[in-house]
Amino acid sequence: MTQQPKELIKSRQFAESLSMAVFLVDPLGNLFYYNEAAEEILGVRFAEAGPMPVDVWSTIFVPTNYIGKPLKPDALPLVQTLTFHRPAHGSFYIESKQGLKYLITVTSFPIIGKPDKMLGAMAMFWKSKAE
Repeated sequence: MTQQPKELIKSRQFAESLSMAVFLVDPLGNLFYYNEAAEEILGVRFAEAGPMPVDVWSTIFVPTNYIGKPLKPDALPLVQTLTFHRPAHGSFYIESKQGLKYLITVTSFPIIGKPDKMLGAMAMFWKSKAE
């Protein structure tokens, strides 16, 4: 694994201390880290999953809309943040590696270094109640 910017490393340290699920990616969308709370929702430990490219993580946990249609990666808040370099928010269903389906709400935001360099993005997410 290549050396990551200190801002991304500090973001990982911050994520490790949170009880809310956190997902971190580099500027290309490669998964950098997710914390224990995310492991519970995703159904797989980060140590087992490891880093992976956006086209893998955006489909491996099966994100779907309310009628069960799979979402394209560009419909996900985290991918939107990487694309447009601004916060994004949304709700969708996700299927864990154990086959459990959850409605989750996601808020993502860019991690910006100096001078205005896009270093990655962080998504915080939580289980929502189905309507």
